[in-house]
Amino acid sequence: MDTLTRDALAVLQPGFTGTTAPEWLLRRLGEGLASVGLFGRNIASPEQLAALTARLRAERGDVLVAIDEEGGDVTRLEARTGSSFPGNLALGAVDDTGLTRAVARELGRRLAECGVNLNWAPSADVNSDPDNPVIGVRSFGADPRLVARHTAAYVEGLQSAGVAACTKHFPGHGDTAVDSHHDMPRIDAGLGTLRERELVPFRAAVAAGTKAVMSAHILLPALDPGLPATLSPAALHGLLRAPLAGGGLGFDGLIVTDGMEMRAISGTYGIERGSVLALAAGADAICVGGGLADEDTVLRLRDALVAAVRAGELPEERLADAAARVRALARWTSGEGAAGTAEEGTAPSPEVGLTAARRALRVTASPGYEPLAGPAYVAAFTPLANIAVGDETPWGIGAELARLLPGTRTGTYGPDVARASEVLAAAGGRRIVAVVRDVHRHGWMAEALDALLAARPDTVVVEMGLNAAPPRGALHVVTHGAARVCGVAAAEAVAGPRN
Repeated sequence: MDTLTRDALAVLQPGFTGTTAPEWLLRRLGEGLASVGLFGRNIASPEQLAALTARLRAERGDVLVAIDEEGGDVTRLEARTGSSFPGNLALGAVDDTGLTRAVARELGRRLAECGVNLNWAPSADVNSDPDNPVIGVRSFGADPRLVARHTAAYVEGLQSAGVAACTKHFPGHGDTAVDSHHDMPRIDAGLGTLRERELVPFRAAVAAGTKAVMSAHILLPALDPGLPATLSPAALHGLLRAPLAGGGLGFDGLIVTDGMEMRAISGTYGIERGSVLALAAGADAICVGGGLADEDTVLRLRDALVAAVRAGELPEERLADAAARVRALARWTSGEGAAGTAEEGTAPSPEVGLTAARRALRVTASPGYEPLAGPAYVAAFTPLANIAVGDETPWGIGAELARLLPGTRTGTYGPDVARASEVLAAAGGRRIVAVVRDVHRHGWMAEALDALLAARPDTVVVEMGLNAAPPRGALHVVTHGAARVCGVAAAEAVAGPRN
């Protein structure tokens, strides 16, 4: 196969379906494909995942195996059970960079054990808009300096386990009210604001040695009036790559796009044209496969890149440079670079996630609060999950509270059935524990909670999303995320000391 075609394959990071590697994927690895992206659909257990990655490496020893494993609400390793690690907001709430580093190191150790060597994390977005529908608890917080120090700690912890970090979503997805999975977000802040807010954590990530940065499909007119960051030379080459002396971030590692099948790109440019524009703008690796995960997609993108070079729309040197950067990171993950980094020590620390979740709790008891004395009724008010989180990952405190308080039952209430009268009828004489998620963003949830508290002031409220509303209820518990360990910590707080 000619060099141009091999380079076009090398810059792709495709996904696939199933828990074993399909023959077409193995064949393309032999032809030059250098990366594979994994999602929850590909993972059944750590043992199965290790076998899958071993099969990929049998075909190509230095393959980059990437995953979207943020911990917290966005987990692929534990998509069916909920994560053993709290997400960024919980770590930011604790504000102990040593703890953040330890959590990221343990997460990286588990990824490395399974053969994963590139993590599309951490999120370095400053969540300055509390109504943001896609970032929220995935951010360390709303203070750029706090986000910066924890982003750096996370990068250091993850890479100390030999797993490359991919800091995202450059130049910052926090001040958006639109989910780029569905449409094109727009940030109208000036360059001064971007430099003082959005870019602060990315500077810290670059200084900490992040091996990769992921671009965002967002439009920032102050930076580029016509093109989203993923397709913008001004954003990728003129800002991210530009030297520090010239006002840039001086990043020399791998630039990865966010998923090209997301509607912000596919709905406007199409994935083929979008991929060509992204490479021309300075991106090095094209992420695709969250929704499009088949051989036809890989071949379409490969052929589109080759055709663009031959038509003079994409310089051959730019494609070659991108492919070289992919291969350089692959060498780091499979060679002395990653091994040397991992010498900092990655002894197992299985309880660090639960420790962090417990420390992240914020509990407010009203005067005269009476702890639960017996089985409770958990009313889980469940909004639609955003695509990044997915709807297969369980959340809440019902199962753990039932373990601590046997006989506890749970009912789930969505926008169409969230009526206080139904909760009261189902609860009977039991104490009610209302579990909410971003109650400030969902009018139907706030209305149901208001009615429930009016009827039963002794109700316990557990907020498992972004805490932007004042404390409510006889006991108010804030977890700063909906990871499994956050549910465990909250259930312990609600149940109180056990004999």
